[in-house]
Amino acid sequence: MSWEDSEWEDFDRMLVEYRQRKAEAEAGAFYPCPPDPFGYVQTAMYGRYTKELGAFAKEEARKQHKLKKEDVDLETDELMRIKYQGRCRGRLFKAFGWLWRHTFARLGEDWVFLALLGLIMAVLSFFMDLGISMCNKGRLWLYRDLAKNPVAQYFAWVALPFCLILFSAGFVHIVAPQSIGSGIPEMKTILRGVALKEYLTFRTLVAKVIGLTATLGSGLPLGKEGPFVHIASISATLLSKLVTSFQSIYENESRNTEMLAAACAVGVASCFGAPIGGVLFSIEVTTVYFAIRNYWRGFFTAVCGATVFKLLAVWAHEEDTVKAYFQTNFTMEFPFDPQELLVFALMGVICGLGGALYVWSHRQYVLFMRRNKK
Repeated sequence: MSWEDSEWEDFDRMLVEYRQRKAEAEAGAFYPCPPDPFGYVQTAMYGRYTKELGAFAKEEARKQHKLKKEDVDLETDELMRIKYQGRCRGRLFKAFGWLWRHTFARLGEDWVFLALLGLIMAVLSFFMDLGISMCNKGRLWLYRDLAKNPVAQYFAWVALPFCLILFSAGFVHIVAPQSIGSGIPEMKTILRGVALKEYLTFRTLVAKVIGLTATLGSGLPLGKEGPFVHIASISATLLSKLVTSFQSIYENESRNTEMLAAACAVGVASCFGAPIGGVLFSIEVTTVYFAIRNYWRGFFTAVCGATVFKLLAVWAHEEDTVKAYFQTNFTMEFPFDPQELLVFALMGVICGLGGALYVWSHRQYVLFMRRNKK
């Protein structure tokens, strides 16, 4: 075989292989399933799905352009909304700032703080009294509605207070155990410079208010004078923390102590509507040395709290005017007999001597225990 014959054979073999590959390529172009998405070399060589890829690219570009346009529109709307809100908010803050500078700022932030504290405590006391009244009315309603069944009447009369007491104890124990008790001993400790954990927090306030309302609504012979001293102190602490204008009160320990002493006064005043009694109570139970400047602070906030509390009572009960918290029915023509005045004076002397005797006895007991201490 010559050299030329071998070349022709090689050429024929290459031609056969080329035809076979061409036939396989044409058959693969009509496969029902798409090729491997990563077969870029085959796609470039044989032109598979070239038309579909072009249409897909155009559709994808159109979608991206539409999304970009929508994002631009949303961003423009958001900027316009923020700009409009910022303009309105700026005008509102400017007007409020002008009003604050020309009214309350001239009085001093302490007096504004005390007025707000009195208002808050009056509202709290009013709504607590409203809740207690609703519990008592519900108990009487059940008692009257079950008059035909004495057994059910008895169980209803006992079950409602039991449920309220159980709820009060469980709620206080779960939410804030620090709210247990009157709170006056703890406030004495805090005003003497001892930091008690979690005694002046919002959780303690919620537990104190709800627990006290449920307890008094059950009919137990308890009062809200002591607990309201604690509630007023918590409200004063939270107000000085949350309001930016009053944060300097919370940061200054001396001023914070003065505000807590005033809060003790408004706690009593908002319960009974007695501002002078509230100031005297705060002097009695808070500190050993009471600063003279705190008299006016305590009296001012106590007057604010007592006034708002009385006005809310007039509005709620639709009364004509402010009435005394504890009313009497003495006749104006002949209120007392002359002999009764002597008895009243004698009772005062006996009570005074009895109080002095109790203080002397307690002093002797304390001294005896100190001398005989091992």
